[in-house]
Amino acid sequence: MTKKTQKSGDKSTNIQAEEININQGLSYSEVKEVALDVFKSNFYELSGIAKETARERAETITEEFLQKLNDENPSGFKKADDPDFQHALFTVQKEYARTGDEQLGDLLVDLLVDRSKQEQRDIMQIVLNESLNIAPKLTNEQLSALSIIFLFRYTVNHGIGNIDLLGQYFDRNVKPFAGNLVKGAPCYQHLQFTSCGSISIGSQSIENIIGTNYQGLFMKGFDADEIQKYDLQLNSGLFINCLNDNSKIQVKALNEDSLNKLIEGKNLNEEQEKGLKELFNKNKMSGQEIKELCIQTRSYMENVFDVWENSHMKNFTLTSVGIAIGHANIKRLIGEFSDLSIWIN
Repeated sequence: MTKKTQKSGDKSTNIQAEEININQGLSYSEVKEVALDVFKSNFYELSGIAKETARERAETITEEFLQKLNDENPSGFKKADDPDFQHALFTVQKEYARTGDEQLGDLLVDLLVDRSKQEQRDIMQIVLNESLNIAPKLTNEQLSALSIIFLFRYTVNHGIGNIDLLGQYFDRNVKPFAGNLVKGAPCYQHLQFTSCGSISIGSQSIENIIGTNYQGLFMKGFDADEIQKYDLQLNSGLFINCLNDNSKIQVKALNEDSLNKLIEGKNLNEEQEKGLKELFNKNKMSGQEIKELCIQTRSYMENVFDVWENSHMKNFTLTSVGIAIGHANIKRLIGEFSDLSIWIN
């Protein structure tokens, strides 16, 4: 868990601005006092060292939350007196006081900050409340599985224009979780039990998902004269040199969505549009070739492919709670990520 410290030189004084007013309401220190009172009033009494440890952990997680809230959503301080938000806050304090798990603490803080942004009782608020209860029931391996499933099944990065950028994308979003994935059925059975997702009958290979979402990166290309039969022009902005064979060309689109947007921007007749779509799907790499290129690009992807293929990852679909937790776990490690409202609204 990230700790904020302040250092000073000789004959200098440290000043922490904790008495500023938040939105002309309660001050930072007053909100902190309310937050700690929530814990003291609700957490059962322990004895001896355990009692002191729980208190220290509650204070730590509360300070972490308030600092992150102040950075990301200062208006959330207004919720200090809201009963439902106090309940969510106590859930975070209680679970961190029990475990002291810093990774769990960071995850719960991210979820609670997202919860602070919800102004009314809607599906997002309900999902985040439930996520705060479910996340402490999961292991680091299960959190990693949720993140990888969420990343590949539910997201597409439209800014990836070549294999090098795909490798950088893997480094940022996949590598932190790649070594924590497990094949054992109990991992996914427990995720299903906690309502994070379900093990379905059908399955989908990860190479098929990557090949669909990032199809333009895995083309073998075609000869330039093949476009003539569709009355298309090479210099029309529709084509680029093939990313994997510079002697050939390919359609300038990452996937079908970007292909449709490309077509919308051009004045093509029906036959030209049909031809461009045919060319986009011409000479694609096979699933095995996609897998080999990904592993060649980043060796740790071999474990990701192996676990996905030989576990319930290949046929596991996420619920809204699973999406929220997977999203928060990615955000916890990489920092910035698209807003959760894209998937839950």
